[in-house]
Amino acid sequence: MSFELIDEMERLGTPHVLVIGDLILDRYVWGDAERISQEAPVILLREDRQETRLGGAANVANMLRGLDANVTLAGVVGSDLDGRQVADELAKCGVDCSALVVDADRPTTCKVRFMGRAQHRHPHQMLRVDREVRHAISTQIAQQLLASILPRLDQYQAILVSDYAKGVCTAQLLRPLIDAARAKGIPVVVDPAAGGDYNLYRGATGVTPNRAETQKATGIDVRTIAAAFQAGQKLIDDFELEMAFVTLDRDGIVLAKHGEEAVHLPTRVREVYDVTGAGDMVLAMFGIGMAAGIEPSRLCRLANVAGGLEVEQVGVVRISRKEILTDLLHGSRRAAGKVCSLAELSRHVSARHKAGQSVVLTNGCFDLLHVGHLSYLQEAAREGDCLIVAINSDDSVRRLNKGPDRPIFDEQYRAQMLAGLESVDYVVIFDEDTPHAILQELQPDVLVKGGTYRDDEIVGREVVLGYGGRVKPMGITPGVSTTEIVRRLRESDTQSIPLPAARERRAA
Repeated sequence: MSFELIDEMERLGTPHVLVIGDLILDRYVWGDAERISQEAPVILLREDRQETRLGGAANVANMLRGLDANVTLAGVVGSDLDGRQVADELAKCGVDCSALVVDADRPTTCKVRFMGRAQHRHPHQMLRVDREVRHAISTQIAQQLLASILPRLDQYQAILVSDYAKGVCTAQLLRPLIDAARAKGIPVVVDPAAGGDYNLYRGATGVTPNRAETQKATGIDVRTIAAAFQAGQKLIDDFELEMAFVTLDRDGIVLAKHGEEAVHLPTRVREVYDVTGAGDMVLAMFGIGMAAGIEPSRLCRLANVAGGLEVEQVGVVRISRKEILTDLLHGSRRAAGKVCSLAELSRHVSARHKAGQSVVLTNGCFDLLHVGHLSYLQEAAREGDCLIVAINSDDSVRRLNKGPDRPIFDEQYRAQMLAGLESVDYVVIFDEDTPHAILQELQPDVLVKGGTYRDDEIVGREVVLGYGGRVKPMGITPGVSTTEIVRRLRESDTQSIPLPAARERRAA
C-alpha cells in the first residue's frame, strides 16, 4: 500500500455531489432454507426477519453519505408506500431530497430478495421479485427535474448518473444536464445501463461499465486486459468522453483517457460473499474523488478498495472512510514497507487514529535481536492495534556510550530485522539522543519500554502523559540482554566468531 492513497483519503473533504438516476427500494426476506416442500419441488424458507435498503441512485447517494459527502438526489418515485419509504430512508441518511419528483403514473421500483441460510450458515440469495416499469419518464417530469437542478448547478463539485434502465435517464434529461455541466467544468460520471444507448452519455467526463456492459457497447469481448484497453479507447472515441473506467471485477479497473495510453489498476483478491451494490460503491468513490480533484489513476485504486470491501458484505452495506483507511493500512503490513521516514509514519498514524485504532510505540537500539526483545515486543503489540519501534541511529548509539564496537549492526540492518517480525507494524530511525521529537510528532496512545525501568524512569514519559497518553514498563527476560550477550562473546574469544556490520556483510 503506497502512502499517497492515505494522503488522498485525508484530503477528500466534504464536497457536494449531485446524484441523478433510477431510485430503487431493496427489500430482503431472511430465513432458514430448511427443507423441500411436499407440494412442489421447491425450497421452503422459514422467515425470521425482513429489512429494507436503498438501491440504484438512492444507494449511490447513501454510499456517498457514508463517505461524508454532501449529497443532493434527483429522481422519480411513485405515489406509493415504497416511494415514501425511500424518501424517509434518504432523509435519515442526510440526503437532500428537494430534487425528487413524485410521478403518480408509475410505481417506485422495488426488488424483493429472499435470502436463505442452509444449516444456519452464510445466507445466499434464492429468488428475486421485481416490481417496476421501464418506460421513459414524460417530458413534463424531465422538465421538473431540470428545473430543480440547473439553477443550482454551481453548488455541485461533481455529478453522478446512475442508469438502471428504469426510464429516468432519457435524452430530454441528460443532454441539457451534461451540456450545462461541461460548460461549467463540473465532472459528470455515468454508471451506464446494461445494454443502454451510450449516445445518452455523449460528452460526459467518464463512464464506469463492467465487462458485459463494455462488450455490449463496443462489440469487443473484454476477456483480457489488452481487450479492455481497446474497448476503453473505443468508448472515448465513439462518445466524446474524457475517460472510461472499465471495471473488471477481480482484475481491478482499466483506465482509458483521451489522448493517453490506457493503464491497468489491479486489485487485491478478496472473499466474495455478494456482488450486490459493488457498482454503486465504486461509482460513489469516483464521485467524491472527482469532486475532490483526485488524479484518476489513484482514484481507480481507491475505487478498487471500496468495491472490494463491498463484495465482502452480504447485501448492500454502506462503506465508510474509516473502513477504507483501515483496509489501506492493513494492506501495507509487509516487511519491505514497514521501515518509514517520520513524515510517512506520521501520515499513517494520523490515519490509524482517524480509524479509531490505538497506537503503541517503543524505542531503543535493538543492536542484537534476541529472545528478550521478541518476548517484550509481542507483549507490547498486545497493548494496542499497531506497534511502532523507533530505533536509535548509529550516531545516536555511539553517543549513548554503548561501547567502542557498538552498534554491532548498522541502523538499516537493525531496522530490517525488526520489520521482519509479525508483531511489528512500523520501524522508524531517529538520530536524537531521546525519542522526545518522535513522541511529540506521532503522539502514540501508549509508550512502552522493556528493561528494569520504573514507570517514572522511562525517557519521554512526560511528553506522553502531557497529551493524555499512557506509559507502561514491560520488564525483561531474566539473564538476557544485548550487553550481556556481547560480554559473553568477548569472553569466548570474539576473534573466532566475528560479527561484521551489515554493510560489510552485504558487500561480501
